[in-house]
Amino acid sequence: MKNNSYFLFGARGVGKSYLIRETLSGQIDYIDLLSSKTFLDLQSSPSNIETYISKKWVVIDEIQRIPELLNEVHRLIEEKHITFLLTGSSARKLRRSGVNLLAGRAYKSQLLPLSWKELINEKIFKLDTHLHYGGLPSIVKNQDPAEYLYSYVDTYLKEEIQAEALVRNLSNYARFLDAAALMNGEMINFTKIANDAQLRPNTVRDYYQILQDTLIGEMLEPWTGSVKRKAIQTAKFYFFDLGVVNTLKKIKVIERNSDTYGKAFEHFIYLELKAYITYSKKRIELNYWRSKNGHEVDFIVDGNIAIEVKTTKKVSAHDLKGLNALSEEQHKWKHMLVVSQDTQAKSYPNGISQIYWEDFLNNLWNGKY
Repeated sequence: MKNNSYFLFGARGVGKSYLIRETLSGQIDYIDLLSSKTFLDLQSSPSNIETYISKKWVVIDEIQRIPELLNEVHRLIEEKHITFLLTGSSARKLRRSGVNLLAGRAYKSQLLPLSWKELINEKIFKLDTHLHYGGLPSIVKNQDPAEYLYSYVDTYLKEEIQAEALVRNLSNYARFLDAAALMNGEMINFTKIANDAQLRPNTVRDYYQILQDTLIGEMLEPWTGSVKRKAIQTAKFYFFDLGVVNTLKKIKVIERNSDTYGKAFEHFIYLELKAYITYSKKRIELNYWRSKNGHEVDFIVDGNIAIEVKTTKKVSAHDLKGLNALSEEQHKWKHMLVVSQDTQAKSYPNGISQIYWEDFLNNLWNGKY
């Protein structure tokens, strides 16, 4: 943190509070807005925050619960040069309350579920387990990960959605959540989801915004730079964690050669790309490409790296179809990659290369792309 104040956002359960306790214990004043006593005191009188502060570094956990505190935080930064770390699991109330967001006086960071890089460093990564249960820290050594994930979804609905009054009808939102999970990683069809969840399309749009505001997922926008083949302009949506989306989809087993496995592996690579971009703090865009006649490439990184993800253990010419179509565009590609479970590295015409998924992730996290 040094002398800079920060917002640290992250979905519930990604380990924000644990990280702070482990790295800053004894150096900070810790104000927990999940404490009923603290919450009620500061909600009724935000200026009371000064009575909680004795150090120059202060953490306010779950700041979105009392957005009005930001005015006091702003004042204390200016007048007393206090450094704040403000954590939150939702940006919705902060943005919609019209409160002071510190006018550039605080940087913004995000904490995500555990990545392959973090787990492999601890020698506790198993691909099939990760594809099923995801990377929430409490999952890693949990004896009953499925039960934890069911509890997580229930807690999200009751504490993040119902308690914060983000929707009027919780059962409607729960039906939407199930329908949205089934469409994870697919192009969003608001009408279809509305029909499946028995809701209006406009309500579905609002609910997707809540998912993003509560950091449960993000839109993946299309790359529209192709000229020869006109690109579809519909976004996809990916949930923030494999285990959470599998729980919502009620998946009990993921068979190796199933469509579910393929989608989970693609989602896994997306989450690694997202984590690398987030933590490297590089201003990199992540998109996907699909032409109107059905050619598709899973990910476009910063407009110059095209990535197709396959679960096959032996890449064939058919697996190159999307990349071959994209290579015909008058566009300069830095890399065109098939990331798969084929351990053999190989180069093809049109500048396409195949790479084993672990080698790809090693290169990614070592900044080689």
